Amino acid sequence: MVNCDKNGDGRTVLFESKDGFSWNFKSILTQNNGKFGKMWECPDLFELDGKAVLIVSPMEMEAEGLEYPNGHGVVCQIGTYDDETGTFTCEHAQSVDYGIDFYAPQSTQTPDGRRVMIGWMQNWAFVNQHAETEPWFGQMTLPRELSIVDGKLIQRPTKEFDALRKNPVSHNGVCVSDLEAVKLEGIEGRVADVELTIEPKSKEDSYYMFEMRFAQDDKHYTALRYRPHESELEIDRSYSDSRIAMIHKRSCKVKDNGGKLKLRVVIDRFSAEVFANDGEQVMSVTFTTDTAAKEISFVADGTVYMDIVKYDIE
Repeated sequence: MVNCDKNGDGRTVLFESKDGFSWNFKSILTQNNGKFGKMWECPDLFELDGKAVLIVSPMEMEAEGLEYPNGHGVVCQIGTYDDETGTFTCEHAQSVDYGIDFYAPQSTQTPDGRRVMIGWMQNWAFVNQHAETEPWFGQMTLPRELSIVDGKLIQRPTKEFDALRKNPVSHNGVCVSDLEAVKLEGIEGRVADVELTIEPKSKEDSYYMFEMRFAQDDKHYTALRYRPHESELEIDRSYSDSRIAMIHKRSCKVKDNGGKLKLRVVIDRFSAEVFANDGEQVMSVTFTTDTAAKEISFVADGTVYMDIVKYDIE
């Protein structure tokens, strides 16, 4: 469980039980020491690929560049667990989701041994900002299969979700350039799974910006924007028809690969989950754009070549 000390500093504590009904305090698993916000919520401790993983949801964090944004977020700590002392030692820490709407995830182990996590797809800063006529309130993310590669957390949609994809439409070698919007036959929808790879014209002739726009009509869209010279990927819902003053943009650093980037964007009516470079970074976002806005387009400052495949989701 999670609590805080007398100074209001977050920590995770362990209790143990022989029958699941009577519990006794065992140890303080780990102490925040003022690093990640204040109160910690929804702790999750498990073993993954030979490492101990502790995921917590700190409140009131202070930004550290693009790694930990201001406000409430989710931190993954990878390290070792000593069962005798009941203590956890962190060796690496990172954000779990770099988007706008993600909090309080919990995981489970599947019968075949995979670790699968689901998060709350919402943000405390505007959780109550919704129309009274809307028949739903909040939503959950896709189930994500977790792994550790090179000491870092990797997240991908599960194989069960992949099995729901159908009717693939693909285009290869598409040229996007000169800030002219490109729309492709069969590439649209508000329930869609889109995979694309982009790269520059050459190593010597890179581009300045690439943008994918979705949930789009003549006036509205949500954008995924990549600037290779900064190795920065940004999600932007500024033009998604929101009338509320709230967070509209979040960014993260991605691996510098000479302007080449692999993306998977899962769109589900009022949300999108972005998996960059096979799940090295993930960004989640919700929006309230009318479902009639279903166009998808692409824009580049410079010249980009793109391979893309879009699936319907059954």
